[in-house]
Amino acid sequence: MKKSHIIGIVVIALAIGIIMSSAGDASTYVSFGEAIERAEEGNNTKVHVVGRLKKDAQGHIVGMNYDPLIDPNYFSFTLVDTNRVEQQVVYFNPKPQDFERSEQVVITGNMQNNVFVADKILLKCPSKYVEKEIQQNTASL
Repeated sequence: MKKSHIIGIVVIALAIGIIMSSAGDASTYVSFGEAIERAEEGNNTKVHVVGRLKKDAQGHIVGMNYDPLIDPNYFSFTLVDTNRVEQQVVYFNPKPQDFERSEQVVITGNMQNNVFVADKILLKCPSKYVEKEIQQNTASL
């Protein structure tokens, strides 16, 4: 076998190894109920939870706590998952920009002491184009 063939096989084997190791670290989408069950079983793997912010009748966010003067790296809020289960979420980083405007929130983390500790927060904010399309459609009627 030529030296170039051996090098090619080694490179392919390394690529397969990297792909397999990163696939093993991938977390899954679950509800808060399943995240709590996993924590009770001792499973501390990271999971994704999709939900919406808890709001009152006037549309104001309920249960959000962030005071950058006291601790800029502590942010907590209440998230309601797709099964309508409410859960306190703690994020040990500054509050993401435009958090209040988000339609949907995806958090990555795990349950610790009856609180979901998030490592990442991804926000789905309303599209700036939807409102313009609605205005254009109503103007043409």
